[in-house]
Amino acid sequence: MLVFDGDCGFCTAAVRVIERWVRPGCETTPWQRADLAVLGVPQERAQREVLWVTPTAAVHGGAQAVAKLLMSAGGGWRIVGAVLTLPPVRWAAAGVYRLVADNRERLPGGTPACAVPESDAHPGRPGQAGPYRT
Repeated sequence: MLVFDGDCGFCTAAVRVIERWVRPGCETTPWQRADLAVLGVPQERAQREVLWVTPTAAVHGGAQAVAKLLMSAGGGWRIVGAVLTLPPVRWAAAGVYRLVADNRERLPGGTPACAVPESDAHPGRPGQAGPYRT
C-alpha cells in the first residue's frame, strides 16, 4: 500500500499520474483515510513523507517508498526502482525527495495545505532528516 498526503494537491496529482502511467501493483490511499494504528505508522510520519507499507507491515518512507512503488510496477519500472535502492543513488534520491517534500506547496498543484509544519519537517537536531530513514 502507498500512503500519501491526501490534503496535498501536489501529492494527490503525483499519485494520479503514477497510477495512470506507472501502474503500480498496490493500493494507494491518503493517510487521512488509512488506519495508521493498524499499519503501525505514527501520524507525524505520514504527514511528513510518502509511505510504502508491505503486507508484512514493513514500512519504507520517502525515496525508498517511491523505489518500492516502482519495483511493484514491474517491467522497466522495476529496474528504475531497484537502482534507487543502491548507494550512492539511494542517497541522492533521498536528498531530492526531501527537497521536493519540503517545498511541495510551491510546486505545481501545491497549496498552503501541502506545507509540512516546520516542527514536523526535520525532527531531531538541525541538519538531520529526523528519526525515520528515507
